[in-house]
Amino acid sequence: MNEDLEEMGPVDYVIIEFPGNRMTGEAFPLLIDLVESGIIRIIDLVFLRKETDGTVGALEMQEIGDELDLTVFEGASSGLLDQSDLDEAGAALEPGNSAAIIVYENVWAAPLARALRRSGAQMVASGRISVQALLASLDATESTSPPSGPVAAA
Repeated sequence: MNEDLEEMGPVDYVIIEFPGNRMTGEAFPLLIDLVESGIIRIIDLVFLRKETDGTVGALEMQEIGDELDLTVFEGASSGLLDQSDLDEAGAALEPGNSAAIIVYENVWAAPLARALRRSGAQMVASGRISVQALLASLDATESTSPPSGPVAAA
């Protein structure tokens, strides 16, 4: 098992909230394409719902809805996520909404990660910048930057 872990790329997770429990399925083909292209490998995929009373529970794929064919995701469960993980994810949700938790390996980064591990390197921090934060930062930079171009030089 340790040998398999040494060969893996970085592992991330996302929690995607669906307001009003409304999942259209529009993004699922794109997720499948990422897997089939060898960019990611899904380790766990769990759907959950936060009831209006605040309780959080896992949903079976059959409970998601007849309009979505999720059979391709059956078996995407390593057992890594437990009820405490669902509760923690549920804390980020508004009552009455559902979510998908996806734990995935960044397969594209595995060769780099292996080389770094062999050289004794280790990750000491990681993070993600949200698109909203990036846009806000760029907007702030643009509003405080002096004008550039031919008018500014005049």
